[in-house]
Amino acid sequence: MGHAMTFVEDPERVMAALSPLRRRLLRHLREPASATQLAAALDLPRQRVNYHLRALEAVELVELVEERRRRGCVERIVRAKPGAFVVDPTVLDGEPASPDQATRLQDQFAAEHLVGVAATTVRDVARMQVKAEEQGKRLLTFTIEADLRFASAADVHRFTEHLTDALRRAADDFDDPAGRPYRVVIGGHPAPATATDPAEEEQNDE
Repeated sequence: MGHAMTFVEDPERVMAALSPLRRRLLRHLREPASATQLAAALDLPRQRVNYHLRALEAVELVELVEERRRRGCVERIVRAKPGAFVVDPTVLDGEPASPDQATRLQDQFAAEHLVGVAATTVRDVARMQVKAEEQGKRLLTFTIEADLRFASAADVHRFTEHLTDALRRAADDFDDPAGRPYRVVIGGHPAPATATDPAEEEQNDE
């Protein structure tokens, strides 16, 4: 079984992990290590590394694995808490948004709408996943992805209309008043350009 997910929604814990050095420490601490070992690996003073480790440990992003006695001293071995760290995106915006706030935006083609819905999805799914793991249960979700190329913005609108109609028909077929509520989100965004993107290469040749 994989490691449990760690959902971070406390602003203090998020800020504690945001600095470049602390992110480097968390990456190195996928495997247990001491402050001395980390200082050598990162070419930093041990006191500085130890200070940041204590800060990460205080907000429960790092945990103690064992203590070893060496030359009359106690060497603390720590590691990043197992599992994926998922940060509530609304924490970075200050005031957390309610699910309704994310869906009240009127323009379904606005990037802000997609970002708001995606942030709400991350928060809600992560919270439910953590609760399911605590109860030894499996959270039943599904993901559908597709890559395609649109010739024009008008095609994006027409494609959206087709998906809306298809989703409405499917919802009518499967919606059961006595069933468990599900939220289905369909979103699309331009794929990041890559050096091997044929369309990009054609544009560069023009």
